[in-house]
Amino acid sequence: MKVVIADTSHVKFAEAICETIEASAQVRGTGIAKRTPEYIATKMENGNAVIAFDGDKFAGFCYIEKWGHGKYVANSGLIVHPDYRGKGLAKKIKHKVFEHSRNKFPDAKVFSITTGFAVMKMNTDLGYKPVPFSELTDDPTFWDGCQTCKNYDVLTRTNRKMCLCTGMLYDSKVIESEAKIRIKEKVFKRLKHIKETMFLKKYKNNK
Repeated sequence: MKVVIADTSHVKFAEAICETIEASAQVRGTGIAKRTPEYIATKMENGNAVIAFDGDKFAGFCYIEKWGHGKYVANSGLIVHPDYRGKGLAKKIKHKVFEHSRNKFPDAKVFSITTGFAVMKMNTDLGYKPVPFSELTDDPTFWDGCQTCKNYDVLTRTNRKMCLCTGMLYDSKVIESEAKIRIKEKVFKRLKHIKETMFLKKYKNNK
């Protein structure tokens, strides 16, 4: 089984991907924005998707969407074919598409909206933080894509402030800032420990 950046050679899987996404949503009883095979094919042709396949059989998929003139990117449509579930494939796809997003759009904030606990867990492991929808893209085209979701009325009633989905965001600048703070705190604790040790040693010598 391979997990790779999709290209034109994988367009043949587009219809199967759409069918799997829709069938999964029906089984779980959750809302999901529908996508056409043509839309999925375009993502592959532009190098904005990751696909997993086993020989000549589609196994899993996820794609990248760019919003707000490149200020935001979303990893969307994560799906694993029923024959390959429970094997950790979703995590491999998620990590691959996240890495690809960061490499291709290094200055963009990466976000996700989902109702799935498993996706939330994977997002958290990658450094995403839960955020209100106001922290996500305000690009109307993105939110228009939710119209085919059965929960769209919830989104509209709340003026796009909330829905059944949870918004999650990875902001590299925030992550880097938090990392610097942790390093400073670690250095401070280390210096404090050294100072306290030296003081204690001096105190014992003077007794």
